[in-house]
Amino acid sequence: MIFFKKRPRLSRFQAFVQKEFRHILRDRRTLLILFGMPIVQVLLFGFVLTNEIKNAAIAVLDPSKDTESIALTNKLVSSGYFHLEKTLDSPTELDAAFRSGQIKMAVVYPPDFAQSLNDPSTFNPQPSTIQLLGDASDPNTATTLINYANAIIGDYQQERVLNNGGVPSSITIRTETRMRYNPEQKGVFNFVPGVMTLILMLVSAMMTSITIAREKELGTMEVLLVSPLQPIQIILGKTAPYLVLTLLNALVVVLLGIFVFGMPMRGSVMLLAGECVLYMFVALSLGIFISTRAKDQMSAMFMSALGLMMPTMLLSGFIFPRESMPVPLQIIGNVIPATWFNPIIKGIMIKGVGLDVLWKQTLILGGMALFFLGLSLRNFKDRL
Repeated sequence: MIFFKKRPRLSRFQAFVQKEFRHILRDRRTLLILFGMPIVQVLLFGFVLTNEIKNAAIAVLDPSKDTESIALTNKLVSSGYFHLEKTLDSPTELDAAFRSGQIKMAVVYPPDFAQSLNDPSTFNPQPSTIQLLGDASDPNTATTLINYANAIIGDYQQERVLNNGGVPSSITIRTETRMRYNPEQKGVFNFVPGVMTLILMLVSAMMTSITIAREKELGTMEVLLVSPLQPIQIILGKTAPYLVLTLLNALVVVLLGIFVFGMPMRGSVMLLAGECVLYMFVALSLGIFISTRAKDQMSAMFMSALGLMMPTMLLSGFIFPRESMPVPLQIIGNVIPATWFNPIIKGIMIKGVGLDVLWKQTLILGGMALFFLGLSLRNFKDRL
């Protein structure tokens, strides 16, 4: 009798467990959280979390163009850590190459590089000096690349000794290192622009998406839709306060960076403000788009955090250099607005460049803003 009394309880429990399993298997969002998020995190962190830098763009200024300098340049490039982006003809081209963001490091050879290495008759020979110039607006990357180059140059010297029958040469290669834009290699020069990029994106997109999703969840969106206001007016009215508040956030971050951490402000303040407004407009458009897809506030928050926070941190170049990522992740990173806004902040504040250098990034952000706003308007009409 006791056995038959307990059996119905066990059956009810089994039914309850089966019901929960069916409920989870029918909920695609829950399955995405349970299985999709761990897979994405493992893949992203596995590919992105590395201190190794590969395929960094460098420029070479080689007035000698002899066999020794060409051989050393080939050794640098064949290492896989560097790729030759530009060959310069004069020292005056160095500054333009760094300011444009095309290169991370430059190698400058002396005019008589091969002669100083191969002339044993030189009286009181001096080391042949190679100058390594790093872009220290990202100090960690610059230091790593300089260390790579020094190690490769040391290996090149060892190969020359072995080729000389193991007899050490009295003439050595000495490297002279200079860090441009950030000689003291302060990490804050990379940290402040990155945090500013992340904050503007999250505050603008997340708060906008939650606000509109709240209207839908509470049922007050229908009241707005039957009002005389046009959809574009509703969207702009809901996002205008966040645009102002986020701009104030940007001002606070910039002031903290300048007065507390000692960051420079070498470019135009008005240009920086205009670029911040453009970037926030992109973020607000993304927030509106997310709100048109989300059914409630929790869904909007989840989509904003997963779809914007992680890619902005990992794939935009804020924490890890994009050059070391696999090509598919670099392509994905190109559709993230922060990828284009981060070099804008560094270019204006640290390098002092203007629109003549940043026009490409500005046009891409403008195109993103129009694209997401148009997509949001269409979804707004269709779904709401």
